[in-house]
Amino acid sequence: MQNSFVLRAAERGQGHYLSTGPNASYIAGHPNATLTRQSSFNFHEYQSGRAGFGKIRVFGDEVFSGAGCGYNMHPHHNFVICAFILKGELTHINTVGNIDQLHAGDYYVFSAGAGGKHCELNLRSEDMQVIYIWFLPEQLYLPPSYHRGHFDSQANRNQLATLVGDANGALPIPQDVRISRLVSDEPTELTYRLTSRQHGIYAFVIEGSAQVDGVALDRRDSLGLWDIDAVQLKTSSGRNDLLIVETVM
Repeated sequence: MQNSFVLRAAERGQGHYLSTGPNASYIAGHPNATLTRQSSFNFHEYQSGRAGFGKIRVFGDEVFSGAGCGYNMHPHHNFVICAFILKGELTHINTVGNIDQLHAGDYYVFSAGAGGKHCELNLRSEDMQVIYIWFLPEQLYLPPSYHRGHFDSQANRNQLATLVGDANGALPIPQDVRISRLVSDEPTELTYRLTSRQHGIYAFVIEGSAQVDGVALDRRDSLGLWDIDAVQLKTSSGRNDLLIVETVM
């Protein structure tokens, strides 16, 4: 298929970081906390592969293992960071003035803008699983901001819900992107219509399986498509969970 790529789960970048030794200043938790990261795009320590997609620079599928594991307070500027909690509890602290605890279904949009810091911690003994997506902002040096929301998978089952971007009830973001989620428990077919042909979508299967524009994707597989008008999404029986990111290219 032209204007597309498929990234299978096993082809993603793999990272395994201990909270001791050379990573101690960045990776939080002692004495045996471990952070595992699987990455879709190439950015600094992330996968040495495709250098982003549209305005996406990072798509990290991460697990914080061990009480206290996570990222110590560190700075960002001119990045917009979104986090989607899949399991466990994430404690998020930022210099906008927020101390937040997020659980499965919760998500946030943190725009570092002209300069901000944040700390991400798992303070529980159970693993915390999260997906981080980093975007370039539409405008540089904006004032930092933070917004959070919750995705109710039961209330939104078998339909596409827009969580971030220009849509009713979605969190605002300073970029021409939209993030949607589809959780199905029965065969479901949907048509996703892109804003324009200058936009593309990155579809990621969190759990289960799906066909995206006729391409079969299993758990943690993903697909990028661009220069198209619409995409067909199809799931089968059983529980399926998809994240759809639309971005200007």
